[in-house]
Amino acid sequence: TAYGKSKLLAENYMQSKALPKDKKLYILRPTMIHGPGNKGNLNLLYKFISNGVPYPLGSYDNQRSFLSIENLNFLIEKILNKDLDSGIFNVCDDKAVSTLELIDLIAKSINKKAKIFKVPKPMIRGIAKIGDILHLPFNSERVEKLTETYMVSNDKIIKALGVSLPVNSKEGLSRTFESFKGWNL
Repeated sequence: TAYGKSKLLAENYMQSKALPKDKKLYILRPTMIHGPGNKGNLNLLYKFISNGVPYPLGSYDNQRSFLSIENLNFLIEKILNKDLDSGIFNVCDDKAVSTLELIDLIAKSINKKAKIFKVPKPMIRGIAKIGDILHLPFNSERVEKLTETYMVSNDKIIKALGVSLPVNSKEGLSRTFESFKGWNL
């Protein structure tokens, strides 16, 4: 996307500049960051599930890497306090989570049973094509975003710092969903 290209251009620009010998450049590539006070797509999914709307994309089995704000803060603090070589680092929680696991975590956070429908993929694609033609929010691009797998590895930064993350993926997401309770989403 244009957004991704602009980030890459910024990285290339920063790397093209000569650094003084006493300076280092760390480029962090975080995945979707979440935590208490989170605003964004997780809020929308939470609202969808908490209102009892069944999730219709259960026939897709995708995985996503997330990053809890606790783990991000932990890693930044470690970078600032260690003599780490300059570099580009993917930053994410240790394990990816499937969208179906995400729905289950949301349902558990509100003491409900997850409602997941496995609408056949050809039917979903057909509905999305109608959305393309009618310029609706549910279109092929949206289906792709909702169902694609996006996983990255944090091995490079974890090994460079010699640490383990303090919060596991599901624990961090559960904390985020707990923080949504009582919000007017």
